[in-house]
Amino acid sequence: MSNERIGLYGGSFDPVHLGHLLLAEMAREQYALDRVVFMPAGQPPHKQNKTMTPAEDRYRMLRLAVDGNPAFEVSRFELDRKEVSYTIDTLRHMQGENPGAELFFLMGADMFIDLPNWREAREVCRLMTPIYAPRP
Repeated sequence: MSNERIGLYGGSFDPVHLGHLLLAEMAREQYALDRVVFMPAGQPPHKQNKTMTPAEDRYRMLRLAVDGNPAFEVSRFELDRKEVSYTIDTLRHMQGENPGAELFFLMGADMFIDLPNWREAREVCRLMTPIYAPRP
């Protein structure tokens, strides 16, 4: 059993930008996270009808953006799924991969406000602690 504190940062990252990296680093420092795992979405449910940069390009851009920060990593979990990515599935996967770890989920305030509408919202809240930041 681990007592690791892991920040999960989901999103389309289309494109990844300095604001994403700043939020991740500030959350890592403020909440004493051992690491932050960026989880680029493959097929986000709220962007089904939007054109997105191809997943592999977003993944490579994100890898380049976090390179050099040993506390940051990029997961392929959501990208490699063939179905729509829901946060509950990602949380269950990460919990299984990291038994005993405390999971935190980084998001913008707009996503936090919508949290009650997420699939299995109660279970999502049981499995993680939200960290959110305002957006302009």
